[in-house]
Amino acid sequence: MVIELKSGKIIVTAHEILIRLEGASRITLHAVRDAVSLISEANMVVAHGSETKWSIKLDNAQQLQTLAQVLGCDIA
Repeated sequence: MVIELKSGKIIVTAHEILIRLEGASRITLHAVRDAVSLISEANMVVAHGSETKWSIKLDNAQQLQTLAQVLGCDIA
């Protein structure tokens, strides 16, 4: 599934998440489902794994809900 952001897009499956940010740098963030946390108070996706640490603020709560449904994980 593809979720559009104002700064890029999120490509999400039941197993992983890929975030592509537009701009001069063309940043790509990737994480497997087990490394992802969804935080409702700030509408954030946080990835924290053995060698991965990143976070991104989403545009709205609906995007967070959609991610939770596709990934099959809870929102903290």
